[in-house]
Amino acid sequence: MRILYGVVGEGMGHATRSRVVIEHLLGAGHEVDIVVSGRAHDLLREAFGGEGGADVRRIHGLHMVYADNEVQKRLTLLGNLEALRTGLPTNVKAWSDAMERWEPDVVISDFESLSYLYARLHRIPVVSIDNMQVINRAWHPDELIAAHKRSFLLSKAIVKTKLPGCDHYFITSFFFPETRKERTTLVPPILRPVVLEAAKKARRGDHVVVYQSGESHDALVDVMRGFSDTEFRVYGLRRDITETERDGNLVFRPFSETGFIDDVATSRAAIAGGGFSLMGECVFLHKPLLSVPLSGQFEQILNAGWLQHLGYGLHRQHIEAADVAELLERAPEFAENLAAHRQDGNRMLLGALDAKLAEIEAR
Repeated sequence: MRILYGVVGEGMGHATRSRVVIEHLLGAGHEVDIVVSGRAHDLLREAFGGEGGADVRRIHGLHMVYADNEVQKRLTLLGNLEALRTGLPTNVKAWSDAMERWEPDVVISDFESLSYLYARLHRIPVVSIDNMQVINRAWHPDELIAAHKRSFLLSKAIVKTKLPGCDHYFITSFFFPETRKERTTLVPPILRPVVLEAAKKARRGDHVVVYQSGESHDALVDVMRGFSDTEFRVYGLRRDITETERDGNLVFRPFSETGFIDDVATSRAAIAGGGFSLMGECVFLHKPLLSVPLSGQFEQILNAGWLQHLGYGLHRQHIEAADVAELLERAPEFAENLAAHRQDGNRMLLGALDAKLAEIEAR
C-alpha cells in the first residue's frame, strides 16, 4: 500500500515513536511518504531519507513556548499566529506535491493535521496513532481531573476537533481505562529498540536517574545534595558538558540515548517531567517515577495522575525534599505494583495495525 504518514513536530516523542512504526511498514513492503514539522523532520530525514527509504518532507507545525516549567500561553499564541502567516504557503505546496505525485491508499496521522486534512479532502481512509486521543476517547476517574476541570475540558475539545472521524484510533497508553467511543483501541506504549534491548539487562540498582531541563530546576540540585547516601545520575541540567562530571553524590551526564536508557534500566527509581515517552519506558522497565508535569500541559498532568493512581510512582507540581524521601522509601512498593505490568514489545500495536491496513486494502 502507499501510505502518507503525518507526524506532529512538537517535541521529539512523536517522531521517535513514529519511527518504529514506519520502520515496520517499510519492512512489510509498504511505500511510505512522510510529512513532518519542527526538529522531528531532521530525525526522520536522517532515518529514512536515504536510498530505498521514504520521502520525508518538512511542513509547518504549531509549537509551544515554555518558561519556568510552564506553558506560556500568550507567547505560544502569538508565535503560532505569525508562523501560520509565514508557513501556510509551504503547507499548501506540500499538499499540492502530495496530490500530484502520490495518491496514497491510506493516511496515518500521529496527531498531525495536514495529512489528516489531505485524507478527508480526497476521501482516503485515515488511521490515527498517538497518545493524545486518550483525553477524549476514554473515561477517567473524577479524582484525576477534578482539580483540573477547566484544563481537561479545553484539552478534550482541542483533541476532539484535531482528527475527528478517523477510520480507527490506536491510542498508545500505559494505563487502560474504558473507552467511550467506537473505533478505538488502546495499546501499550511504542518502545524504541534501545529500550527493548535495555530491558534484557534491567535490574534494581541503587542510583536514581534524574531528567530535568532548564535553569528553573537548579533548586533540585540542593534537594538532591541532602540525600548524600544516594547517587543521582543527572541528565539535562548541564547541557554544555561533554563528559561525565561528579560532584559529591551527584553525577552529571552528557546526553547519550543508550547511556541514558541503560541508567534507567539499572536504576532504583527516576525523577522526570510528565512526558509520555519516558513515562511509558519507565513503566515498561518497572522503574518507580516521581513525575513533575509542565504546568498548563493537561496531557502531562493526566499522565502523572494515572501514574500515581496505579501505584507506579508520585505526581507532584514541585519537587521538595519530602517528595524525594517518599520516592526512595516507597520505591519497593511501586516496583511491586509495576511488576504486574506486562508488555510484549510492540507486537500488539503492529499486529493490530497490519490487520487494519489489510481490512482497508480489501474494501
